[in-house]
Amino acid sequence: MLNGKIAVVTGGSRGIGRAICLKLAELGADVAFTFAGNEAAAAEAEAACRALGVRVLAVKADVGSAEAVSAFFAQVLETFGRVDILVNNAGITRDGLALRMKEEDFDRVIETNLKGTFLCMKAAARPMMKQRSGRIINLASVVALRGNAGQANYCASKAGVIGMTKAMARELGGRGITVNAVAPGYIETDMTAGLPEDVKASMAASIPLGRMGRPEDVAGAVAFLAGDDAAYVTGQVLCVDGGMAM
Repeated sequence: MLNGKIAVVTGGSRGIGRAICLKLAELGADVAFTFAGNEAAAAEAEAACRALGVRVLAVKADVGSAEAVSAFFAQVLETFGRVDILVNNAGITRDGLALRMKEEDFDRVIETNLKGTFLCMKAAARPMMKQRSGRIINLASVVALRGNAGQANYCASKAGVIGMTKAMARELGGRGITVNAVAPGYIETDMTAGLPEDVKASMAASIPLGRMGRPEDVAGAVAFLAGDDAAYVTGQVLCVDGGMAM
């Protein structure tokens, strides 16, 4: 159980982020989450978490901006007084073959997915070091381990997240802070819902477990790493991919 814990989730209004917020709230954690721009989705996620009996703070923020991240964490600390769990989930895609990829599409993905994760870890680490405790969970991706055509920018950002996770695990371990990554595979989200059925069937056939994952599958892994049962786990990458990366 996470009663009394304060959890921060970036990109918490939809998909995997929403499932993570709900799972942590279900376990008793108060939740603060960021969202990019969908006010209706953020309001719905906030209400769903509140219905579980916890305190919730939803803030529109660009995690790729140092100023926005600083302001967000200041608001979290003013509201809740501490940060016990950080889940870096916010991420974007700007797909395209590398030879045709626009430089701004490469930069934007790196800025949000990689720099955003760094900025949030840096902001959360300060109160966690004072507390001498904390859990940081970064969302990577199976494509960081096996690559994916048309996603050079995304693969690079998520591979960077894995390397940064291991570096921060070494830097913060002495202060009682664990840093781990979760690498989802093909997950049923808004992004994949619009794919043709034959494409989804082909994707499922490539997975040893024979199905696409659900956001709740990822949320369960995050909850494990956020809890006491994972107190001696750090610097690890947990693949939640139905066996794709074997």
